[in-house]
Amino acid sequence: MLAILRDTGLGYILGLFSPTRDQTLYLEPTSLIWQYQRHEAPNGRRGVPQNCITVTDRSAPNRSSHPSGRNSQLSERDGDFVDKIEEGTRDNAVGWYGLDDPENPLNWSKSKKAFVSVQIFLLNTFMYMGSSIYSPGIDDVMKEFGVSKTVATLGTSLSLLGYAIGPMLWSPMSEVPRLGRNSIYILTLAGFLLLKLPIVLANNIEIILVFRFLTAFVGSPAQATGGATISDMYLPCNRSYGLGLWELSTWIGPTLGPLVGGFAAQAKGWRWTIWELIWINSAMFLLIFCFLPETSASNILYRRAKRLRRESGNESNHSESELESLDLSKKELAYTTLIRPFKLCFQEPICLLLNTYTSLITGLLFAWLESLPLVFGGVYGFNLGQVGLAFLGLLVGSVVAYLIFVVWFFAFAARKFDDLGYSKPEERFIPLMAGCIFVPICLFVFGWTSRVGIPWIVPVVGSGLFSLGGFSLFVSILNYLPDAYPEYAASVLAGNNFIRCTFGAACVLFAAPMYEKLGLQWASTLLGILGAVFVPVPFLFYFYGDRIRGASVHALKDY
Repeated sequence: MLAILRDTGLGYILGLFSPTRDQTLYLEPTSLIWQYQRHEAPNGRRGVPQNCITVTDRSAPNRSSHPSGRNSQLSERDGDFVDKIEEGTRDNAVGWYGLDDPENPLNWSKSKKAFVSVQIFLLNTFMYMGSSIYSPGIDDVMKEFGVSKTVATLGTSLSLLGYAIGPMLWSPMSEVPRLGRNSIYILTLAGFLLLKLPIVLANNIEIILVFRFLTAFVGSPAQATGGATISDMYLPCNRSYGLGLWELSTWIGPTLGPLVGGFAAQAKGWRWTIWELIWINSAMFLLIFCFLPETSASNILYRRAKRLRRESGNESNHSESELESLDLSKKELAYTTLIRPFKLCFQEPICLLLNTYTSLITGLLFAWLESLPLVFGGVYGFNLGQVGLAFLGLLVGSVVAYLIFVVWFFAFAARKFDDLGYSKPEERFIPLMAGCIFVPICLFVFGWTSRVGIPWIVPVVGSGLFSLGGFSLFVSILNYLPDAYPEYAASVLAGNNFIRCTFGAACVLFAAPMYEKLGLQWASTLLGILGAVFVPVPFLFYFYGDRIRGASVHALKDY
């Protein structure tokens, strides 16, 4: 337990108030440091001198030196780790101490990795739930403030826009060695909770709309940085399980929102949907503050170097990321933090095409979700709470999709990884090749079975097909992007999140008018046709991925 607490927000606070104020809980025990300095690993294995280790501080390896295109990174196969360490090129560059440094997230136990993954899953679920929990109360907002449905729906649309823009700032900041990922998670979640209060106390629609955007903007890091946190702990051969769980939360969150908010809006009005969000995320804040350890290798090594400078009096001890940042001007640092995600997003052929594809499916999802109250409330006469229960089809479908993926990956895909834990990135597209057809099928089935005379369970079951297709999309693309851009995982995932949430925000606004003009059947048919247009994309990447990566400047090419 101490090993977990030492590297959490709570551990940092306890360290500040310890008798010696040396942050022992937050960093690492002095005895451990000097054991390694004497080349004595805690388990009896000999370490490596601190000043001749330069292992990359980022979670992604530089693969240019290894004969097979892979460089210094711990590798995992059958639960055993093999450390590939090369001599450093800089004096006093503080890296990992020895073959089995326990502070390296790649060396954490499976139970600790699973514990962290579950926390990221819950954080993303509860934060993303905020995008749709407001929807059941839209009619109440219209009545209380005397606004049109389009204006009231802006609360959902602006929330998605906040989720789109926020990670473009927070995700690159999480890659800054001094900050790491934990400080971003904790501070932004605290801001999210505080900014929710003006919404529940609002006396006009303008306050609601402004703070719906601000809360989503501030509370958005888990949308993209969560994937980078998973990547910090797992090599590609095992990353799929954790990333799959994180991606599952992107489906469970929006579908859980109407379920949780429906009964609250029906019983207590729209303000109680926001109160529920505050209560749930307050508990989440306590959980991550007390038990979520830092996973960023650059931050862990930055703090290790800081501690070594204090303990040894040698001011030349710096981590590799510190040395790199010292060479950067303010302009270069601003570029890395703010400009690079946008540049990768719009200039890299891989990112441009895959971001377009994911934004289309996300837009279809949020546009189609607007039809569920029309179908189950209008056609089948459900009340608000019962309409929320109708979203269980999507929820169950996403869980089934994850279980199918885990079984498939364990039984077949894991064999395609080599001894160092890597495989060709395009292998990630196999689930999408199998599942991409389910999105248009769902939209066709749902649209033409949502009518009087056909039992309500038929469109509910049909809605689960969307989850099968959508989950296969995200589990493929959000695993592929870190493989193709290992050094920029947080930035490319933030760019993907930016495009798809922005498009989703726009689709929410035109969805209701579209369904009113075209009707349930033909509007769903139009969305299904749009979904079918992009079915060839995963096949294109699977067969021609080498060429596409070759045309992308920053993508890895030597797999």
